[in-house]
Amino acid sequence: MPDYQTAVAYILALLEPRNRSGRPLTEATDLVADIGLSSLQVMELIERLEDHFDLSIPLNLLPDIATIGDLAAKLRDL
Repeated sequence: MPDYQTAVAYILALLEPRNRSGRPLTEATDLVADIGLSSLQVMELIERLEDHFDLSIPLNLLPDIATIGDLAAKLRDL
């Protein structure tokens, strides 16, 4: 289980190539509204995080995840 800052750093590294807005990514960046990820891309991101951190994110938590910070907090809490 990663600590919060480790999770944020890894998520930022994964998402930076997809950031077409030109705005800096932060913990408050919304995965869909700000980055424009589709539901499939969100699922692919979740899968990469699960593989990297060797954990499983229950699908029932996904509605509670909107921002990079939300996602990092869920990873920390698992």
